[in-house]
Amino acid sequence: MTRLAGLLDKARADLEESPKNALGEERDSRWRGRRIVRVGSAWHLGVLLLTEDAVFATADVLKVVQPDRRGQISEAAQQRAELIRRCLLGGFRVGEIVHVGWEAIDLDEGGGPLKMHDGVPFVQLSSTGRPLPAESYLAEQVAILRQ
Repeated sequence: MTRLAGLLDKARADLEESPKNALGEERDSRWRGRRIVRVGSAWHLGVLLLTEDAVFATADVLKVVQPDRRGQISEAAQQRAELIRRCLLGGFRVGEIVHVGWEAIDLDEGGGPLKMHDGVPFVQLSSTGRPLPAESYLAEQVAILRQ
């Protein structure tokens, strides 16, 4: 995966001045209850989250908003509202973008959306979609983020 490591290093260099999103992780304590706390930050590159020294597969992406009172909402919307409430309890500000449920990807073994085929790294966007070459995928995502 050394070729992939080189591509990720190039993306990091290209994104040095670009904004990052927060990485959050659920914590539970007897005194503070269940909340989501800040554990770092990363550049959001589609299905990947890139930090200075790691890469993660994305999961839930939340925009922290003030809770509002709604009538009946779907179970999925209730679950999302609860995650946002936990972000507020964990100290995130309204308007922040927070990633939760992300998973680390081992560059030596691959995993998540990163795949190797004949020594060439690919990004798998979905279980049914065709994998895209990581080089062009990263270049496109970096260009989008730098706009």
